[in-house]
Amino acid sequence: MGMEISDELLSAVVPVIVYWMFSFFYEFLAQHCVNYRLHPIGEEEEKNTVSRSKVIKGVLTHQALQILTVCIVTKVWEEKEEAITVQHSLPRIAVQFVIGMAVIDTVQYFGHRYMHENKFLYKHTHSAHHALVVPYTYGAQYGSLLDGLVLDTMGTALAFLVSGMTVRTSIYFYSFAVIKNLDVHAGLYFPWNPLQGFFPNNCAFHDTHHQLKGQKYNFSQPFFLSWDLILGTYRPFTVEKRKEGGFQVCLLTKDD
Repeated sequence: MGMEISDELLSAVVPVIVYWMFSFFYEFLAQHCVNYRLHPIGEEEEKNTVSRSKVIKGVLTHQALQILTVCIVTKVWEEKEEAITVQHSLPRIAVQFVIGMAVIDTVQYFGHRYMHENKFLYKHTHSAHHALVVPYTYGAQYGSLLDGLVLDTMGTALAFLVSGMTVRTSIYFYSFAVIKNLDVHAGLYFPWNPLQGFFPNNCAFHDTHHQLKGQKYNFSQPFFLSWDLILGTYRPFTVEKRKEGGFQVCLLTKDD
């Protein structure tokens, strides 16, 4: 008899596997699709103040904490038998996805914005992520442990609990959220990319926030722009072609 892997373990581990699989895929595209890059090749090494090896170590540490947290949350959720044994209908799952996305966006926006506005928290937590002035895919989850716990792990855990999705559904939802977050940080502006076509919160939008002049704006991620538009923190921008090839993001004033 083969060893059966529980949905609880899969919900913790599969998103991490998806993270690195899609990171390698996007990195391959970044080296071979230079005409779609938002930054020229090599600019990461010039402008970023953290090495790639340190980023990898930081992400792996964050993911270890993430796996532990997901395991604890789903273990508690086991007490609700229906959440594990009964799979919901597709329309209900679609609604749960939308609720989950809204929860993650809300946690991300308010937690993210507060970490920028509180100088102590920014200096000791969130500034690590902004060492990546030029974002790249597998740096999506790079930052301090508190940063990752509040903005990433807590957001996805609350999305699971509030939406009422099953543990099995959470495997797909977590994986989708991971892919969307990677796409936001990839720095690859593909017009035909469905994630960037359907969701206005794309790599160009998030690139504005990583620019030094844009750190007080565009806090939303990874799905919609709702809270930035509602609360007046949206900073408009344009995406223009560079003479040397590829694209660049240019910030505009609100009156432009």
